[in-house]
Amino acid sequence: MRVLHIITGLGIGGAEQQLRLLLRHLPTDSDVITLTNPGAVAEGITADGGRVTDLAMAGNLDVGALPRLTRLVRQGRYDLVHTHLYRACLYGRFAARLAGVRPIVATEHSLGAVQIEGRPLSSGARALYLAGERLGTATVAVSATVARRLEHWGVRRDRIHVVPNGIEAGRFAFDAAARRAARRRLGLPGDAFVVGGVGRVTAGKRYDTLVRAVAELPGARLLLIGDGPERAALRRLAGELGAADRTVLHGACQDPPPVPLDPSFPPSEGGPDLPALLAAMDVFVSTSPDESFGLAVVEALAAGLPVLHVTCPALHDLPPEAAPGARRISGSVTGLVADLRRVQESFGGAGPRRLPVPPAVLHYDISHSAEQLMTVYENAVRGPVPNREVSCS
Repeated sequence: MRVLHIITGLGIGGAEQQLRLLLRHLPTDSDVITLTNPGAVAEGITADGGRVTDLAMAGNLDVGALPRLTRLVRQGRYDLVHTHLYRACLYGRFAARLAGVRPIVATEHSLGAVQIEGRPLSSGARALYLAGERLGTATVAVSATVARRLEHWGVRRDRIHVVPNGIEAGRFAFDAAARRAARRRLGLPGDAFVVGGVGRVTAGKRYDTLVRAVAELPGARLLLIGDGPERAALRRLAGELGAADRTVLHGACQDPPPVPLDPSFPPSEGGPDLPALLAAMDVFVSTSPDESFGLAVVEALAAGLPVLHVTCPALHDLPPEAAPGARRISGSVTGLVADLRRVQESFGGAGPRRLPVPPAVLHYDISHSAEQLMTVYENAVRGPVPNREVSCS
């Protein structure tokens, strides 16, 4: 099956890296078109042997990009077009229809309760979304929570299919040597209690709460992996709270990296990868109050870390026993300080503690997600999919 994936951009982000992982596991002949920003993930896809074309779209209103996109779709003679993220879903569906491709699948990666892709929801955005959605064949939600939000928006239930995000779980297994090397590289003491977080550094993620909480824990260190517009503000806040020397803002980390790294992480090869950075942590915290899935939480669980999270649809959609090492928290600074202190005291200076990999991690294996997506593809190519209930299996 020839499949064209159209995505808004390929800088480092959850949806972008999820597409790359899927491409590694889907049994299809796939091409990728990015509307703009052929960044680090585009390089990763190319390093994996994939094909990426940059449409070089100038902005949201660059309608001149539509005929160029339509021409590329028509030339590729694709069996199916799969779109990712808001702008690509709009332009991609129109281009596929104009090019004569009828099987069109769109994945909704980032629909929160009050925002979509980090921007506040509006009636106009919703109306445009629904107008474009009707041009497609099926809409994929990355969690049952997102599926319910889509249905509430007005997307027909029989058009919604849950295909959860996934991870290559085995890559995150704890490695003591990687932990030591990563800590040396980052300047973190071997015996320090390290609180970690991973994600785009935006105001909506509430990382200021994490900085404030760690600042109140003498001796604790903060390791935050991610980049974004709030990074400088977080650095200033850490300085104002007297915790600048205990705060490491690492920046974005592509996972997996384009070229496999040696476990010793020599400087010439770019430093620790994400599994090594998670190995350097002692507890993982997600302070975001509005998520579509919570992929970083699942990765932390795969690394054996205890997890504190404000919200995580990936876990809310499963029974509590699927992730016994994860606990939901209020998100207040006072509460987080108390929660972190309890975790810190439970270590008792005995060194790194790792929990068994929970069932939730196996549930979200990327190979399983790829199999589910192939079922959606095959049904879309064959014709209308029978009405069925939304589930997260």
